Parts: sequence; C-alpha cells; structure tokens
Amino acid sequence: MNIVDLRRDTITLPTPAMVDAAFKATLGDSVYGEDPNQVHLEKIAAEILGKEASIFVPSGTMGNLVALLTHTNQGDELICEENAHIRLSETGGGAMVGGLMFRGIEDHSGVPDVSAVESAIRADDIHYPRTSLICTEITHYRYGGIIPPLEKIEALYSFAQKKGIPVHCDGARLFNAAVALNKEVGDLTCYADSVMVSLSKGLGAPIGSILAGSCGFIERAKRYRKMLGGGMRQTGWLAVCGIISLQKENIQLLREDHQNANYLAQGISHLPGIKIDFNQIQTNFILVDISGTKISGKLFIEKLKEKGVLVTLAKPKLIRMVTSRVVNKQNIDYAIETIGKVL
Repeated sequence: MNIVDLRRDTITLPTPAMVDAAFKATLGDSVYGEDPNQVHLEKIAAEILGKEASIFVPSGTMGNLVALLTHTNQGDELICEENAHIRLSETGGGAMVGGLMFRGIEDHSGVPDVSAVESAIRADDIHYPRTSLICTEITHYRYGGIIPPLEKIEALYSFAQKKGIPVHCDGARLFNAAVALNKEVGDLTCYADSVMVSLSKGLGAPIGSILAGSCGFIERAKRYRKMLGGGMRQTGWLAVCGIISLQKENIQLLREDHQNANYLAQGISHLPGIKIDFNQIQTNFILVDISGTKISGKLFIEKLKEKGVLVTLAKPKLIRMVTSRVVNKQNIDYAIETIGKVL
C-alpha cells in the first residue's frame, strides 16, 4: 500500500549528500568549541541570518526556550500572538522553566497590531509583571503556514525598539517564508533581535535548529543551552547535515513543496463539502474545512489512514495537510483520488 504522509514536514529525510557526508565528518567536543563542523555551521548560519553569532541546538523548542530565558527574568511577561506555537505547543516551558507569563493577543494575520501590543504592555507598577519580550512567528503554524504581513512585523519591531523591548522571532519555517516572498532570509530577520530557525523540517537535516542574535546574547544563551541539556559533545555528524541544509540550492527546493501544496489544494477543492481558503495557502500548509460533509474529522482521518494517506486533525472539522520533499506529485495524485473516494 502507498503511504503518503501529509502530517508534517518534520518527516523530511536527509538528502543523499547529507547521508554521504555525515559519517565522514571530523568530530570534536562541541562543548569545548572543538567540533569543527559545529563551529562552521554556527558561523555560516549567523551570516545567512544576518546576525553576529549563533548556536546549534537539538530542537526548535529548546532554541525558543533558550531565547526566552536569555531575554527575560523570572516573573516577567512576554507578549505574543494568542495562537503562537511558543505559547500553545511547547509544553509550557517558558512558565515551568523560566517562570514567565504569556500575554496572548489574537490576530488571524499572524501578528498583532502595534496598538494592541501597546495596550498589552504593563504599566510600571509594583502590582504587575514586567513586559520584557515580544515574540513573533514566521511562518505562523496554527494559521496554516501563513506569512504575517511584513509591514506589520516591521512596525511592531520599530515600536519595540522605541520601548526598549527585545523581539524574538520563532522562525521554525522562516526559510519557507523567504522562498515564498522571493527574499533573502536576512530581509526578515532584520525585524527581530534574536531568531530561531529549524534545520530539521523542510530543509531536511535529521536533527537541529539554530538560535542567532548578537554576540552578547549568544554568549548568555550558551549557559542556558548547557542548562537544558543542549551540550551534545561530538556533533559533527549532525552539524555537517545542517551545513548542507543551508546551501542555496537546498533552500530553493522548498519552492517545490509550496507548488505541491497548491496542486493538492486545487485537486480536492472541487470535492463536495470541502472548503479551502486559498489566501491561506502561502507555503507548504493546507487547511481543509470538511464541515460541509457528513463525515466527522476523526472518522475522515481514520478512513484515509486505512488507505495509506496520513493527515492531521487540527480541529473537529478542520484537517491540516503539509507537503514536503518526501511527497512527490504521484503521491499527491494518489492522495487526491483517495480523499475523493473517502468522501
């Protein structure tokens, strides 16, 4: 049976070049700064992201948590979009480990208006926590991989600078945004003081993310990385995969994922009871509303799974599908045919 996995782009497998290079890589103790490939990865990642320095971390969740701990103090509050991944899907690490409060502002564009953020900033009063950080998310996971309007992100960063509040960008899929906008990723990271990007999603590295910022920020962040268990010692096998993942030709492969997402959406949009907002299909995510059908979301994904098509239930009647390079056009044709049969 065909297996077409549309659950997440985290299933993306390393490229043959990564596999070939990994076990030939020179190794060293990365905690001592002696793994040559991790040193090189952190150097080129900082350059690509337009920051002074960067560190390699095992996961995006750790990268975001390290950023929160570095920017804030216990008892502080941060502001983010209500449905931000950093608030909803990272197991409350900021609260548990950092003692932080999260102030969410709902905005379906993916980033709150400056006026809403300004209203949410706490007054300088002994009764209130200190607002010490603003977080953005590019692309926005919960809203279907959309790219928040850059003019709003720019305006928010300009406002934050005037207020003396740092901005951290959860850029797990920032490269998807850059490719979709035909921009360099540095054109997006300039609106944040720190940024986390994942190497292990559509870019195909097996493990790892990058946290980048100023030299001072990264030096402080290294202590929290160690505290959270991110000192991985001989990292060369992983780091060399990260180096290959950041090559321009590899990044540009994301464009095909975006095209396949649109192709899949076009293929199922005409089916009875299916509703898709094509304005939301900006990268490799598709949100499929099946409320017009007589089938429940849970039964829908179960029936698809029986036929080898794996998708995610985002809400009771909302299905999320994500394309990646391990899903080709033939796979998508099979998925379109199968979805039609199930309905």
